[in-house]
Order: sequence, then C-alpha cells, then structure tokens
Amino acid sequence: MERTGRYLWGVPNKLLELLTNWSGWRFRTIRWLVTVVGLVVAGWLVIMPLDGIEQLIFGLLVFVFVLYIRSYAGSFITLLLVGVSVLMSTRYLYWRATETLNVTTLLDGVFSIGLLLAETYAWVVLGLGFLQTIWPLRRKTEVLPENKALWPTVDVLIPTYNEPLEVVKASVLAAQVMDWPVEKIKIYLLDDGHREEFRSFANEAGVRYIAREDHVYAKAGNINNALKQATGEFVVIFDCDHIPVRSFLTSTMGGFLNDPKLALVQTPHHFFSADPFERNLGTFRKIPNEGALFYGLVQDGNDLWNSAYFCGSCAVLKRSALDEIGGIAIDTVTEDAHTSINLHARGYNSAYLNVPLAGGLATESLSAHIKQRMRWARGMVQIFRIDNPFFKRGLSFMQRLCYANAILHFLYGFPRFFFMTSPLAYLFLEVHVIDAPAGMIAVFALPHLIMSSIANSRMQQQNRHSFWNEVYETTLAWYIMWPTLIALVSPKLGTFNVTAKGGRVDEEYFDWKISIPYVILFILDLCGLIVGLARMFWWNTYEWDTAAMNVGWALYNLVMIGATIAVALETKQVRNASRVRASIPAGIVLPGKTISCFTQDFSIGGVSVDLPEPVGLKRGDTLTLTLERDGMAHAFPVEVAGVVEKSLRLRFTSMPVDTERKLISTTFSRANAWENWLEDVDLDHPLHGFRELLRFSELGFERLLSSAHKG
Repeated sequence: MERTGRYLWGVPNKLLELLTNWSGWRFRTIRWLVTVVGLVVAGWLVIMPLDGIEQLIFGLLVFVFVLYIRSYAGSFITLLLVGVSVLMSTRYLYWRATETLNVTTLLDGVFSIGLLLAETYAWVVLGLGFLQTIWPLRRKTEVLPENKALWPTVDVLIPTYNEPLEVVKASVLAAQVMDWPVEKIKIYLLDDGHREEFRSFANEAGVRYIAREDHVYAKAGNINNALKQATGEFVVIFDCDHIPVRSFLTSTMGGFLNDPKLALVQTPHHFFSADPFERNLGTFRKIPNEGALFYGLVQDGNDLWNSAYFCGSCAVLKRSALDEIGGIAIDTVTEDAHTSINLHARGYNSAYLNVPLAGGLATESLSAHIKQRMRWARGMVQIFRIDNPFFKRGLSFMQRLCYANAILHFLYGFPRFFFMTSPLAYLFLEVHVIDAPAGMIAVFALPHLIMSSIANSRMQQQNRHSFWNEVYETTLAWYIMWPTLIALVSPKLGTFNVTAKGGRVDEEYFDWKISIPYVILFILDLCGLIVGLARMFWWNTYEWDTAAMNVGWALYNLVMIGATIAVALETKQVRNASRVRASIPAGIVLPGKTISCFTQDFSIGGVSVDLPEPVGLKRGDTLTLTLERDGMAHAFPVEVAGVVEKSLRLRFTSMPVDTERKLISTTFSRANAWENWLEDVDLDHPLHGFRELLRFSELGFERLLSSAHKG
C-alpha cells in the first residue's frame, strides 16, 4: 500500500485496474450484458423492500464500504463513490414517493408534495451535476506556429457603461501589452456612458473609441455595435475590470488553428478582490469562493461534452461563427450563455482552458452580489422559456443536459424555501410533512445525505467546501425565487442591471434591508424550537421522536441562517484598491545608490516592499521605484505612504500613459500573475466544513445582536 498525496494506492486500485483491463470488454455482447445486469441489480437495490432494522443494517454496510474505499486514489474510485451516492439517493426518493406522502388535508398535501418536489429537484440536480463533472477534461494549452505570419488578426473589445476610469484604464493598458504582433491586434474601448474623459484617455493611449447613440440591448447591443466596425478574424471580450496577462492570446489562440470548427475558448473569471462572502467572513483565499466550483470544475466537466459556454468575458470567439449566428444574442439578459447555445446548435465546438489569464474585481457588497445573481437567474430562465435547449435543433444529448443543469441550478429558490420551512410546518401546525416514523426517515435519509456529501467532497475538493453550497443558496434563495418565477411567466419582463465595480465600503454597517428574510426566518426558527421542545416534553410525547427530528432539522436551518446573517455585516474596506500578494524584484532609488528588494504586494494605486535594512525615509518623501520584468528594470515615481521598520508602503504618483502601461505590464500583466493563487486553500473535509459553518453561524448571531443593540 502506497500513499499518493491525500489518498492511498492499494488493493482496491489493483482490483479495479484488473477489471478495467480485462480483455473481455472488447466484445460488445459482454459489455451489453454487464450493463443490463448492472442496471437490473441497481434497480432491485433501489426498490428492495426492507423494514427499519434491515434498512439500518443495509445503510451501515454501505457506509462502512464507502469509508474504506474513499481513502484510495483514482478516478474509478470516484466513479464508484458517485455510483453509490446515486443509488442511495434514488432509493431514498423512491421510498419517499411510494410510502411517505401525506395528503390527508390540503395543508398536509401542500407541504408533503412540496417537499417531495424540492427533494426531486435536488436529486435531479445532483445526478446531472455528477454526470456533468464526472470526468473533467483538463485541457492543455495548444502551441501556436513559430511563423507569426500565420497568426490571425484579433479585435479586443472592452465594453463599459458606468465604471470609473481608474478601473477601466488597467484593462485597456494590459490589453495593449499582450504578446501579439502589433499589426494583427486592435483594441476597442466601447463606452456606453458617452464620457469625454474616456474618449480622451482612448486617444492618449492609442486605442479605438466607440460610443453609440442608443443603449438598446445593454452589453450585447454595445458589442454588436462595435462588431460593425471591427474587422479581425477573432474577437476577444473583456469586462472593463478584467486585466489580462501578457500571455492571454498566446495561450488561447492555438486551438483555433488546429480545429476549424472551434468557435469559442473560455478562460476562468478570476477575482483578485474579495467578494462579500470572503470579505465579510474573512475567508479570502482560505475557503473557495462561490465561483470556484463553476470555473474550477463545472466548466472543465462541460468541456468533455463540448458544452463549455461563453461567460461574457475573458474569452475568444471566432468572428465568422459569431456573424453566422447574428452576433451576440440579445433576447435574454444572459447574452453570453445564450450565444453559446446558438454556436453549439450550429455545430461549432467550444473549449475551456482552466488557467487564470485575467484578473478582475468581485462585487463589493452583498446587495450588489445578489442583484448580479438575480440577473443571471432571470436570464437563464428566459433561455428556458424563449430558446429551450431541450428542444433546440442541433444540440447533442449531453449538450442539452449540461445547459439544462445550468438553467436548473438557478431554480433552487423554491426548493430551498421548502427545506427551510418544512420543519416549521410541524412545529407550529403539526403538519406531518413526511408520513413516516422518525426512525424510518433517519435510516433512509441519512445514507442519502451522507453518501452524497462524501461523493461531492471527493469530486469538488479544493473548489467547494462541504455545506457552503447551502450557505450560498440560503443567502440568495429568497431573492432568486421571484425573478425566476416572473421569467417563467413573462420572460420579456424586466431590465438589464449593470454590476457595479470599483466601489468601496467606507464604513462598517449591517445591511438590515437585505437581511429582512433571514431575520424573519431566524425568529420563526427560534420560536419553532421553543414550541418543538414543548411538543417533545408536554404536548406530543406520544411522538417524541417526530418532534425531536423536526427540532433537529430546525436547529440545522438555524445554523445555516446564522452563517447567512454573518455575511450581511458589510465590513469596512481600508484601501481604495485591492492588493495582490506578489514577490517581484524591485529597487528603491536613493541619492547615490539603489537598494535591491522585493515587493510584498501591489495594487493599482501603490506597492509595499520589504527592505534588507531600515532606511531613513518618512511619510511624504518622494522617490523612484524600479520593478523588474524579463530582466529589465522599469522606473516609476512614488511617494512614501507609510514606514514600518523594514517595510515601506509606497503610493504611485502621477505618470504619463506610457509609464502606466509599463507599470501594468510589470504587475497585473505578468504571465504568472495568478499562478498558485489557491495554494493556501485546503482540500475539503466534510467535518471541517461543518465546523466552519458552526463558527460563522455563531458569528452571525453575535453580529445580529450587536447591530440590533446599536439600533
């Protein structure tokens, strides 16, 4: 037995290796026979009638088996864990549907059927998620030909509406220093805000400026308007806060020259600033953020099925393919995903390169974060209504499923509502949502919940910690419910809202307006627990176990609500610009000498450096800082903002655009700027994830009481 990193390599791996290498698999008849027998056995295990004790023994045997094999490495072990999870979840759902529905009264029926539908939704999403991500492609960069004359022409489009110029500047200047022949690239600044300062900056920087007379179709209309003037063979789109590294084009363009049907290469949306969850909970670069699962695993899984889709930025599109589908889709507010569906339906391929090649700004506040997710949710449901991938001609079966899962993901609002309120239905109204003894519910539900948690933890590892999916969904559920419902009924209703970037939270405050649904649920759960204890020991002693189960369920929901409330305290942002940790060779130029040193971190506005020894500098002193790139030192004017022993905080002072461009090229645009970004993030451990949840839940209640006390 050997250890390979986190996992072991031993007997189970050797047995699976022998099984997969068996010569009999080359015969189609044997493959079909094994498949049929496997499905029959799985089907029998799903519907196999067992009493409570037998089900308990069965669940324990499966649990012991899973605990044993989960310690071993290998993709086939992961497949086995997924298979066991699907089996136990399907068995639970079958039991729920056939033996536990309660329709004695209208109220019973509403909650009992509602919860079953919510669980069915979760089961479908679980299965589709497993299928979607079971074998991530992990695509490698394809090399371009040495002869640069063969490299295609590229137009870089940077749309902006109301973002500050300081945010947009860095993206434009970084695009200019990307490694690509200057005669084969054009940069366009697409200003839907008609701002004179943007026009002046574009002229000074030497990029093309486009402003249109109207603002129809928002970002999609802005891009489509620019396409009328752009003439390149490929189009690169960056949101105005996304700063590309120098190697963006050389890393993404090779595939297009090798595959004439390739129409899209998407790269991750990497954020060097903390989102509201990370900032308000202090988890930045410690716990995977909300987008890490999608960009770290889901898109790689999509890529296996030729279903990686356009995410609106940090992507390259083939111009001829884009023209064939009429440009960027304009019928929904998620124009990016809709454009991908149109490309795939025309038979074009897509690719996902899981390498962060640009860095951007996350949403600054919880309210802005929620508004952004509401737009995404509404847009995906609009696609379901207007251009349903299930019925769109030209898509493969797996493409339909991948897009279906992307749409279904945003329908979690109502299922989450039932999960949060079902125990309260019993505690307050004595509604038996699941018509079965608590012991039977436990022996069927716990194997389903535990196995799915273990399988998800195994697959997601560094991309999502256990229980955090519930935290994100609980936080957003109330706000996601309504736009998705409206979009289902009337998909054209509503407007496009732009996600604010580049702002700052100046003072700490508790967002009571956003928190109203959470606080109401907190009060209801708290009251429900009190009523539940009364039922356990006085009113419903004849079904003590049922009352205890619902008390436990409500207590778990209360823990989840606590973590959600913790996010609502917006913490003060000390700095105007987000800092990026990096050790870059630098120099402090003083009269008669230059002191070599390294940076601690940098931002748009300044840099911190570690000196080998203290120097006689004070706040307000002006000097020159050099930063190295490719062995060359570039000089920048700075002012001392702070001195702490051997550490200097420096603020960049006014400099011409050419110097700013060099500054971006030595900092944000370094080819390795975002490498090893997640090296401090731990792999997932379910029990550790639960401890994290408890810690943040406690913090949430402390913050709620403190904020209420302050008034």
